[in-house]
Amino acid sequence: MERNIRKAAVLGSGVMGAGIAAHLANVGIPVYLLDIVPRELTEDESKKGLTLADPVVRNRIAQAGKDRLLKEKPAPLYDKANLDLITVGNMEDHLSYLGDADWIIEAVVENLDVKKKVFELVEAHRRPGTIVSSNTSGVSINEMSEGRSDEFRKHFLGTHFFNPPRYLKLLEIIPGNDTDPAIVDYMMRFGEFVLGKGTVLCKDTPNFIANRIGTYGLQISIQEMVRLGLGVDEVDALTGPVIGRPKSATFRTLDVVGLDTYVHVANNVKNKSADDAEKAVFEVPSFVLEMVEKRWIGQKAGQGFFKQVKTAEGKDILALDYHTMEYRPRVKAKFPSLEAAKTAKTLPEKLKALVYGKDKGSEFLWSVFKKVLLYSAAKAYEIADDIVSVDRAMKWGFGWELGPFETWDAIGVEKSVARMREEGETIPALVEELLASGKTSFYQKQDGRVAAFAVGGRYKDVEENKERINLAALKEQGRLIRKNAGAALVDLGDGVACLEFTSPHNALGMDVLQMAAFAAEEVQRNFLGLVIGNQGKNFCVGMNLGLALMEAQDENWFELDMLVKQFHKVGHALRTMHRPVVAAPFGMTLGGGVEICFLADRVQASAETYMGLVEVGVGLLPGGGGTKEMLFRAMENVPEGGTVPVDPFPFVARAFETIAMAKVSTSGREAINLGYLRPSDRISINPDHLLYDAKQLVLAMVKEGYTPQRPRKIRVIGESGYATLRQSIYTMKKSGYISDHDELIASKIAYVMSGGSVPAGTEVTEQYILELERQAFLELIKTPKTQQRMQHMLTKNKPLRN
Repeated sequence: MERNIRKAAVLGSGVMGAGIAAHLANVGIPVYLLDIVPRELTEDESKKGLTLADPVVRNRIAQAGKDRLLKEKPAPLYDKANLDLITVGNMEDHLSYLGDADWIIEAVVENLDVKKKVFELVEAHRRPGTIVSSNTSGVSINEMSEGRSDEFRKHFLGTHFFNPPRYLKLLEIIPGNDTDPAIVDYMMRFGEFVLGKGTVLCKDTPNFIANRIGTYGLQISIQEMVRLGLGVDEVDALTGPVIGRPKSATFRTLDVVGLDTYVHVANNVKNKSADDAEKAVFEVPSFVLEMVEKRWIGQKAGQGFFKQVKTAEGKDILALDYHTMEYRPRVKAKFPSLEAAKTAKTLPEKLKALVYGKDKGSEFLWSVFKKVLLYSAAKAYEIADDIVSVDRAMKWGFGWELGPFETWDAIGVEKSVARMREEGETIPALVEELLASGKTSFYQKQDGRVAAFAVGGRYKDVEENKERINLAALKEQGRLIRKNAGAALVDLGDGVACLEFTSPHNALGMDVLQMAAFAAEEVQRNFLGLVIGNQGKNFCVGMNLGLALMEAQDENWFELDMLVKQFHKVGHALRTMHRPVVAAPFGMTLGGGVEICFLADRVQASAETYMGLVEVGVGLLPGGGGTKEMLFRAMENVPEGGTVPVDPFPFVARAFETIAMAKVSTSGREAINLGYLRPSDRISINPDHLLYDAKQLVLAMVKEGYTPQRPRKIRVIGESGYATLRQSIYTMKKSGYISDHDELIASKIAYVMSGGSVPAGTEVTEQYILELERQAFLELIKTPKTQQRMQHMLTKNKPLRN
């Protein structure tokens, strides 16, 4: 039977339940969000004369969960309009809704008895064949389905999302003993291809994979901190980006998760483990329990391991002294190994500098790493089918750059195990088997293909779907066409090439433009089409600001003029060649990164794309065609025909406001609403599939019969439109909302978007507007205040208002 999830129901509208409903709505799936019926009225409801029988009261809890989605940050929704796909109800009056759902997700309190009662209700109202899952973080899947019918258990499994569901990549899939393997396979693919997740198959063990290893690591970190007398701020300095972990490190992560949730997860393993040593590790320290009692449970309570306070200078963040249970100013961690790690170039070099150092920071990290690696190896086949699943779960669920076994390879398996033996540790059988076979790493790589060590002393290829294109692997396979310091051209196969940015932060400089010019020629001669994409942290953060500022401070106006002209020249080459070009933006796509996307015929954007022309923040306007393109796109939206011509001014004014206010989209979908993307552009939900989807779009355009873009003309709003925009700018200035320099920048943008000193209705070309844009850019970069803004952004990483 062909299966398709067209409608879903989520039971429980708390943070996770509402977040899951939001993400289902993000991908276009209508969803019912149900919760319990309130047992008493609120004060506000009583004042309104409502009763417990009124639907607005009976649905209040689910409605509150839905309403919260518009207030939460980061935003759970790609687009506020997606909220319309969520229908609220309650678990007494609306259980009939379950009969319409193809997938029912339970997200109620983590209590086995409560969950079993919920599933008894679900079974009475679901259609046969409907998939039912629990978003549990650790309650046994098999225990939850006890007492249910064979048909129910066949369609029942665990689907553990991580919080927040929109942003965290991991989706753990946990089958029960009776789950139909076809259902498991379907949900693994559905999670990846429809929900955009990294799906990992887990065994039904306490806390599954990520929380099992992650919570163990957090517990060990706390215990080693206490043993060595370190502070929570020192530990966070040692366990953040320097070791390939998120900025929130250890204790800020706990504050975000919530100490109440954390204690529940730790107790779950402790209570279910038969191993006394493991039980001891998961024993929550007394000071953490005291924090929970005092409701110092983290971010949601306003204080946890850290607390933000107001000061005369603004705000400060204090750290908890767990000895005195009082907050104190944070201290800067000072360890020689930490300083050495910061200067190392690669993550393996950083890790080696840290774990093999000779100070207290090194002692802490070695102890934590040692115990987490030994635990991971001992538990790997108890909680998963292979080490790859363990590594992926930790990378996708906890944001680790390297999973446990990849970390072991990075610090050296032989060297670390020798030290562990000297320290009297028991080495797990999996590691002994690896070393006995004469191998020294858990992973092997050859010609861009990766194999992982498995029980039985052999390596198994790590299989990847064809939708996951890996540029680094392609280059290892000899598919690099050419590279320079800032970019590369890579053969994606099937006649499609990829222009990859490789400069720091993928910033645009002359080297990137030179490679783009080469790409235009090479693709024209030898390929069917071009993808502009990469697999860095962000697509492109804009032009090389440091280089531009240096030229401006040296008054090298000719060089700056040439840089802008070169951008325009490359843009013309890409737009007019007889091959389709598709840009594949993701993450931060700012300034020149947006302008690169404007050069493409089509855009295949990641759902998580944060696009914005943000040049005003450094005292400039978009000078690489961005101002021009926003104007032309605004005019494309002006309706044609009709007896009365439509005034184009509101359309231009909206585009002007987008640039002048440096609006940045919170998703690829919102980028369409802001005009950075067209409705015809496409969105990839799974970021791992982005390059593949972009390549397929190129091939589809070839098959349809591609014709290059043609030069366009528009009728501008002219001097009268400029005067109206100037009046708005002047009003903002007089009201104190903007500075003199803001006024100057906004006026330059308005002048370009009005079409300069011409009458309203004058027909102009793209090149004419580009020339106005270039002149305005150069005029602004010559001003001292713009240079001050550029300098401030480079040194402080935030805009200056001057």
